[in-house]
Amino acid sequence: MARRWQRRKDARPPEILDAALAVFAQKGFAATRLDDVAAKAGITKGTIYLYFDSKQALFEALARQSVGAQIEQIKAQLAAFPGSTPELLRLVLSTMGHFITTSDRVVLPRLVLAEAANFPKLAEFWRREVIDSGIGLMSGIIRRGIERGEFCEIEPQHAARLCVAPMLIIMLWRTTFAQFDETPYDYQGLIEAHLQTLLKGLAP
Repeated sequence: MARRWQRRKDARPPEILDAALAVFAQKGFAATRLDDVAAKAGITKGTIYLYFDSKQALFEALARQSVGAQIEQIKAQLAAFPGSTPELLRLVLSTMGHFITTSDRVVLPRLVLAEAANFPKLAEFWRREVIDSGIGLMSGIIRRGIERGEFCEIEPQHAARLCVAPMLIIMLWRTTFAQFDETPYDYQGLIEAHLQTLLKGLAP
């Protein structure tokens, strides 16, 4: 019996986060209440406080569990990658593209953009934990290519932002405009077109 309870207790944080994501996506960050999340998860609000002390903490946990974990996974690939930098850049952007085009967590950056004015701590967290980390990752790849003579001389910080810009377009399209498409947009086609254009532009 005790072991059954322990399994249930361990399962609760993911269940709470799944419920929070659903409510955030439906109501936005400002309108979401912990009571709504508790009702969605089928628990009491007091149970949420056993794991998360605020709505902000729920959002941060969702970001770290999804986007943050994705960045860490890419960093691990980068450290041991044996191939050329163009191959590495293609792998990283393809991995990012797959996440953005398939994950339900893609709603998180849209929430940040929508709520940043009223919840600056939300934007500050996203900037520090996601944007700065992601730009640092991409800048490192660009520097690798420059040092190896595989990329032209370019400011890595600028190139890093160019690398991820189409991913933001996909995110905005999926979460805002896709509902009006007569036929589903070809996100993979956009990613491939971006890679071809980017790699030609970076070539020495």
